[in-house]
Order: sequence, then structure tokens, then C-alpha cells
Amino acid sequence: MTTVIECRTPVVAKKPAADLRAVKTKQQAAWSSGDYAIIGRTLQIVGEQLAEAMDLRAGASVLDVAAGNGNATLAAARRWCEVTSTDYVESLLAQGRKRAEAEGFQIKFQAADAEDLPFADASFDGVVSTYGVMFCPDQDRAAAELIRVCKSGGKIGLANWTPDGFIGQMFKTIGKYLPPPAGVGSPLLWGTHDWLQATFGDAASAIAATPRHFGFRYRSPQHFLDVFRTYYGPMLKAFEALEETGGKALARDIVDLVGRCNTSGDRTVVAPSEYLEVVITKR
Repeated sequence: MTTVIECRTPVVAKKPAADLRAVKTKQQAAWSSGDYAIIGRTLQIVGEQLAEAMDLRAGASVLDVAAGNGNATLAAARRWCEVTSTDYVESLLAQGRKRAEAEGFQIKFQAADAEDLPFADASFDGVVSTYGVMFCPDQDRAAAELIRVCKSGGKIGLANWTPDGFIGQMFKTIGKYLPPPAGVGSPLLWGTHDWLQATFGDAASAIAATPRHFGFRYRSPQHFLDVFRTYYGPMLKAFEALEETGGKALARDIVDLVGRCNTSGDRTVVAPSEYLEVVITKR
């Protein structure tokens, strides 16, 4: 069910200061490791659903922020939009470019930091991000950039994992072994109604948030773990940072989590993971 969030501004407590530049550098190294595209390509349906929720129209100018290997980029291009795809990981942009070329799309690909977008104010009819901008360490600045580059009356579309969903629980499981940096807000805040309202309320004429589920489909819980610890940069780095005993314990906990969330009824895995599909209309 879609929740329409009343556009008002509540009080939000201040967080302690953190070295956000150092955090970003470490994050960029994590996302550049492994090969996120192996996992990212399985999420294509999320970009398609978000494009429909935003009601993207042919000819609209669309910016994909923290685009990864280009799921939302391709979804917008398939609807005849004029698309610019950005990420701060060059290897992921290269993968998105190959996908666009394979499908015959003319898309602009550009390296860009989601917290400092190299575009003028009010440049785009639509701004999208699927499981991307939510990981920025300076969350307020990243959100402000989305608002800044979006035209008045334009739409900001987001797909954000929720704290209680499967991926949210996976992040919390990893956090038991490697606590997140002090003073940095959890990326899972982007999957909560209160944070969205507090962050985007002043700039929005409407905020709609619809809970959805993406089903992770793998051969087995162990197969899920093997893929993620090999290709998903944050998890790969987590295992690299742990000693053998800690690594084995984390592996067991993740396999157990996948087993608990599995709804397949057979040896394979179908693990529904909740996320918020968010459409913000800028004033």
C-alpha cells in the first residue's frame, strides 16, 4: 500500500561529527572491489517498476545517480527518455555503457559524486537512484543534490532497502562483526517514512512511498553467500577484515538468515526483501 507522506518538517536530532571524506574513500574502494554488476543485473525489474511509478514520459531528461551498472538508466531509456547515467565507480559505468550499446541506446555516461553532482540547478525532469544514493555518507548533502538538479514539478524516484527487510537484516548481521563508522547515519534511514519526510518535506509537494519486495533467487543459501562474498564489495571487504574465526561465524549467520527468510519450499532460495519505492514531486 502506498503511503502519502504529509509534507511538513519534524525535528531531527543532530548526529555526532564524522570524517565523511575518509568514509567515502573507504566506501568507494569497497564498491570498486568484487563486481557488483553480477548482483546488480538481477535487480533490473526494480528499475522498470520505478520508471512506471514515476510515470516517465518520452523525451523527459532523466539523471540516474549512483547508477551502478545501469538498471534504472536502461529502464528510462526504454521509455525514450534522454538519460544521463552517473556513478563514482568507473568500472560500473563501463558495464552500463556496454549494456546500453548492446541495446542500441544513446545514453550519456559520466563519472560523478552523488554528493557533488556536476550539473546546473533544475537540469532534469526526473532524478532516479536504485539502491545507490542511500549509501552516501553525507546523507543530507546527497539528498540536497537530488533536489537541486531536479526541475520544479519534476520527480525524484528512489528504491531504498528498509531496516526490517532481508537486506536490512543482512546489513545488521554484518554490523555485529564490523560496526559502522561512528557519526554516520545508517543507509537504511532512506527506507523509512520519517527520514524521507524530514529530509525532502520542505522541497516536496508530494511524497509517495510504496513498500515493495524484491525476491533474491539463488540455488541455495550457500550459493547466495558465495556470490555475495565474492562480488558484493561491502561484504567482500567485511570478510577480508575479519580473522578466520570471525569470518566463519559471519558466514554461518548469513546462511542462517537466508534460510530463515527463504520462502521457496524447496532446496533453492527465494528471499523476499522489502524496499520502499519512493516518488517525490518537487515543488
